[in-house]
Amino acid sequence: MTGFSPAEASTPDTFAPVEIGLHGVRKRFSDQVAVDGISLNVHEGEFFSVLGPSGCGKTTVLRMIAGFVDPDEGRIELDGNDMVGVPPYRRDVNTVFQSYALFPHMSVWDNVAYGLKRKKIRGEELRKRVGEHLELVRLSQFAKRRPSQLSGGQQQRVAIARALAAGPRLLLLDEPLGALDAKLRKELQIELMRIQREVGTTFLYVTHDQEEALVLSHRIAVMNAGKVEQVGYPEDVYERPATRFVAGFIGTSNILDAEVSGVDGEFAALTAPGATNLRAKFTGKVSHGQKVAATVRPEKVHLFNETAEPPTGWCVLKGVVQDVVYTGVSTQFVVDTPGGELVAFVQNAQRIDDAGAPGQPVRMAWDPEFTVLLDKTDG
Repeated sequence: MTGFSPAEASTPDTFAPVEIGLHGVRKRFSDQVAVDGISLNVHEGEFFSVLGPSGCGKTTVLRMIAGFVDPDEGRIELDGNDMVGVPPYRRDVNTVFQSYALFPHMSVWDNVAYGLKRKKIRGEELRKRVGEHLELVRLSQFAKRRPSQLSGGQQQRVAIARALAAGPRLLLLDEPLGALDAKLRKELQIELMRIQREVGTTFLYVTHDQEEALVLSHRIAVMNAGKVEQVGYPEDVYERPATRFVAGFIGTSNILDAEVSGVDGEFAALTAPGATNLRAKFTGKVSHGQKVAATVRPEKVHLFNETAEPPTGWCVLKGVVQDVVYTGVSTQFVVDTPGGELVAFVQNAQRIDDAGAPGQPVRMAWDPEFTVLLDKTDG
């Protein structure tokens, strides 16, 4: 759509030097385009995540940075030096895999020491660096054990210690927590944040887990079908998604097809079935009659019965409650509206039956500050 600029669609680069830069990188396997001309900058000291569904090209991006696969087009620069054609062992990069890839016949100490020995580090320096990295991942007491004597989370921490011990400029992590159960995965997320903060190494993390990316990352690149849909800080991609795909993939989002009916300062007035006072912030240019889509997160939506009035100036949408799902902290209400089914998350600060029941007419209302415009033509 000519002239359309989704709100906060991109985030300015940080001021730190660029550690890894991808410039017009494209990769095809047979007749399948895995990565379609993407460009990214990851800055020194960042915890940067590449997030997307299976098959979106995120692991191919990681493998090209590691040197396991060369791009068909474009440049991959590490600290300003073109890495295309440079073999993996000559790149100042290490990789942590989901499968741990530890040597089963070696002790934890020897696993961590392996890369250092290959770099001809011996004696006191070797003992010091192995000891420091075992302490970093809190496994000093397990130095003599074999991987088979450790839990999955402990094995992954050994793999991280081994990768970091060699002092790479960039650590690549390929869904390293994917094989762990939910509780352990959350514990390891906290550990990864602590480790990255302590060592200051640039982390590039590949995952399909939206919550994991939001928790861990300084910035996130959201990929879909080989392309980057949005790059931004976690609050950017969640609160101000640039496209339908980002809005739908990260968390739950309500999307309304609408038409621009006017512009009032920084807000676009919109018309949509069943809606009154529907407005959204916008950047760039929008014009009268333009087809757009508006999105609002379910936790921003409040439910009002027929006798209660929403605050003046809020967006309002009439509907009927279809389903009520108790989730513990909040209750999820599925509401049938003229524009389709929408969702509201109501925090359980009151009894469930006070907020609405199946078959009850309600009005969904929210502050227009939380309405975001999406490009009607994308996705």
